[in-house]
Amino acid sequence: MSASPQAVRLILLGPPGAGKGTQSKLLEGRFGVRQISTGDILRKHVSDGTALGKEAKAYMEVGAFVPDAIMIAMMEQQLVGLDAFVLDGFPRTVTQAEALDATLARLHKPLSAVLLFDTDHAALVRRLTGRWSNPRTGRTYHEEFNPPKVAGICDEDGGPLEQRPDDKVDVVEKRLQVYDEQTAPLVDYYAKTGFLKHIDALAPIEDVTAQIFRAIGARDGATA
Repeated sequence: MSASPQAVRLILLGPPGAGKGTQSKLLEGRFGVRQISTGDILRKHVSDGTALGKEAKAYMEVGAFVPDAIMIAMMEQQLVGLDAFVLDGFPRTVTQAEALDATLARLHKPLSAVLLFDTDHAALVRRLTGRWSNPRTGRTYHEEFNPPKVAGICDEDGGPLEQRPDDKVDVVEKRLQVYDEQTAPLVDYYAKTGFLKHIDALAPIEDVTAQIFRAIGARDGATA
């Protein structure tokens, strides 16, 4: 397919830890499109103490999905006024996908592609349970793949790193179980539309980016 950067509208589909957040940030920088991360939106609502955030918090802390009605309301607010976007972590259920289709049809903003990040359970557990972050700046590390110079300490400000509650082993296992049960059906849903493209998410970051460019008909950050 071919599209102008202004028309790039993508869904990054895959389990927690598959690298969707990393790639959506790269796409945001290369194409100048808005990255919309459900994780970021949810954490902001929780931190701001909004009504939706308070409802969502109980689900997030035990690794369960936030109910569709809450997520759909949040995402509809985000999409108004945007022509181009990369959705990271939404939709997560067929109900959410159907609601998104209806919203995009109403806004006359069809999808460009749905990118499925293929990986495996063991690799995801290693990725997720090794993540640590600086709660003051948002910088992230991984104890195996991208460790700080001093364990538990941020390279930038010298302050302590923290592990998110939903990155602990038991919660990670639950998150992956929930993904298999609720989100995997989206593969069939989007395969029927012809928009689904497979991405090898276990490849190095730069190779994953190159696969994405090929999938959407782009070269070196500029559309073909």
